[in-house]
Amino acid sequence: MPAQPPPVPAGRRLTWPWFLVVVVVYLAILQGLGALIGVDRGDGDSQFPTTEAVVRDGVIPIGLSVLFGAAVVTWLGWWGSVLTCRAPVRRWVRFVPVSMLVVAVLGVNYPNLADQPLSLVLSLIVMTLLVGVGEELMFRGIGVQVFRRAGLGEGKVALWSSVVFGVVHVSNAFGEGAQALLQAVIVSTSGYFFYLCLRVGGTLLLPMLVHGLWDFGLVSNAVGADPEASPGMVLPILLQVVLIVLVVVKRRTIEPDAVDAAAPAAPRAAGR
Repeated sequence: MPAQPPPVPAGRRLTWPWFLVVVVVYLAILQGLGALIGVDRGDGDSQFPTTEAVVRDGVIPIGLSVLFGAAVVTWLGWWGSVLTCRAPVRRWVRFVPVSMLVVAVLGVNYPNLADQPLSLVLSLIVMTLLVGVGEELMFRGIGVQVFRRAGLGEGKVALWSSVVFGVVHVSNAFGEGAQALLQAVIVSTSGYFFYLCLRVGGTLLLPMLVHGLWDFGLVSNAVGADPEASPGMVLPILLQVVLIVLVVVKRRTIEPDAVDAAAPAAPRAAGR
């Protein structure tokens, strides 16, 4: 029998150049609105010295970027394919989301947060969760689907969605200087780990959760009038190195065996 053509993905088509246009608009919302309504932090070391700074510099522009991403997915008709992932991986890859969740919780600067007003801590939780939702929706949601629908294999899908994710963070150079370039490289590797979280969980909700908690732990060291970094801040750095080495060494064993992936599930015994 002749080979059956692959099914046509549901929804509208979005090519990768148009995806880059979508990303530029997404950035314009984040950076442009942040510049318009953001709080002047002066020369202090704190990234978010007050609740007002968290809300105006973070919650509002990030929240609107989430709405923009959701509107794009709705217009494309991609919600089903964006929220689910049917590309399993081998069991060892589960270490990636599990270790990131553990380190995110352990790395929170609890003493610094304990010294802050409750309103600041709550707004920080909202902001970092919005970061997780918005960035994962844009890059592991829309981005991954764009490159998959372009016919790329999973390795290149992971690569290019992570590269775009990292390049986007170069825009932080307007506020943070040259160190944003190093941040972009680090963020690209983080994007790859979030991609693996998507593959492990089979749903976009897992990388959203991991991303949000990961950022909460990091930003908890940069809030308040006079923040002090905790020793736990070194944990994400160490884990990043461990995960990079692990993925480089085991990169050829991420995908499941073709036989196992194609095998149908065993039928249940009668009476069960």
